[in-house]
Amino acid sequence: MDTPFDAPPSSPVPPPDPRGSRHPRAYDPLATHDATGPYVDPGRDDFDRRQRGERDGVAAGVDPASAPSRRRPDPRSALPTRDRSPKRSAAAERRRKRKRVVIAAAVAFMVLLVGGIGYAGLRLAGQFGGPDNSDFSNTAGTSDVVVQIPPDSSLTAFGEILKENKVVASVGAFTTAADGKPISAGFYKLRTEIPASTAVSMLTDDNRVGRVVIPEGLQLDTKEGIDGKTTPGVFARVAEATSLTLNGQESGVTVEELAQAAATATPQELGVPAWATDAVSALAGDHRRIEGLIAPTLWEAIDPNLSPVQMLNYLISRSASLFAQWGLPESGTTSSNMTPYQTLVTASIVEREVNRAEDYPKVARVVVNRLDDNQALQMDSTVNYTSAIQNIDVAGDDFTADTKWNTYQQKGLPPTPIGAVGQPALEASLNPPVGNWLYFVSVDQQGTTLFTDDFEQHKRNRQQACDNGVLQTNCG
Repeated sequence: MDTPFDAPPSSPVPPPDPRGSRHPRAYDPLATHDATGPYVDPGRDDFDRRQRGERDGVAAGVDPASAPSRRRPDPRSALPTRDRSPKRSAAAERRRKRKRVVIAAAVAFMVLLVGGIGYAGLRLAGQFGGPDNSDFSNTAGTSDVVVQIPPDSSLTAFGEILKENKVVASVGAFTTAADGKPISAGFYKLRTEIPASTAVSMLTDDNRVGRVVIPEGLQLDTKEGIDGKTTPGVFARVAEATSLTLNGQESGVTVEELAQAAATATPQELGVPAWATDAVSALAGDHRRIEGLIAPTLWEAIDPNLSPVQMLNYLISRSASLFAQWGLPESGTTSSNMTPYQTLVTASIVEREVNRAEDYPKVARVVVNRLDDNQALQMDSTVNYTSAIQNIDVAGDDFTADTKWNTYQQKGLPPTPIGAVGQPALEASLNPPVGNWLYFVSVDQQGTTLFTDDFEQHKRNRQQACDNGVLQTNCG
């Protein structure tokens, strides 16, 4: 029998809730309600079933299995019935091909990029296709050339400079030939287009240009000794070191050009430090005004292409830096109440008076004590400075020579240093020891020097020097 809702016979309809439909009974979600329960509306449920049936193309009361289908046709069924999968497959294949082409192009670009970088690196390293070891074969070369190697240059940098100057054919040939051999920086006179091994053999002191040793105590001018030996001065040594013949042409500076530059150039042009400017300016026109301003040392690389003024500037300005390193102040006074320039003059006397560095401090103290007592220094070294013949045993007219440097005739310090000042003499003059010494004399050929503050003792010490053949003047 048809019923308005499909409820099992064993599930009677519950009695109405006395509280009304607004207060249904509590709902148990675990209970099986199907078509019964407090939320079931029999009329609504039947309506919903009919609606579902109509939507599905089945009239109410009709068996769905026997009812004809009324489903809405698929719009795509109206399209041609041919198979679309080949077209989609072709498009996908084209996309895959394009993707493969892009990837291949990117890979090719990266390969070219990496290869280019590697090629450039290998070329820079001189290793592309193996190192370039090409070499010249003519040991005589083709022409003269002066090459400068900066300090601290590597062997490879050395080779590159030689290759740029056409001395060697390749850096590789030079580094192979020079491996393990001592080579110094500086200026060298070489030949162009020579074998690397020949170039290495020429990189010796014999082919150095602008390398000169200035010993302690050396003076600007060349001097002759009582023994007939000639001592080349600073000017002569610098001129010799920087003069050379290049392809038949003489170049370099002369002694006369250096002396002229020293006498006439301004202190600023000569590189004179501020603490010596006044003293140098006071002797304008006299080349000896720069005496003592060139430090004794090994000068490794004087540029032979410099003018005389530039060359002196190079030597004097760098010497000022050396003096500063050795402790000479740039201004003020020392513990002995001397200016930097006066200290340099004192140190030059110390340098020339005795042969042993251990005696330098005492000689410096003698100079300071005599100046403090307003005594003439009476140092033989200052007399010899202007003498034609250098002699430790000063005699005759030299004592009375009227020069600014004769401390037998002039009180105080001479107007300039009397030679190149080394570090030991400078340090001794900066800080002379405490002592009352006023006299000293070297008494033997070994340079033993005796000091005293008593004149009678000094005369006895001097007689000892006469007895040993060191002195001959005023001997008893």
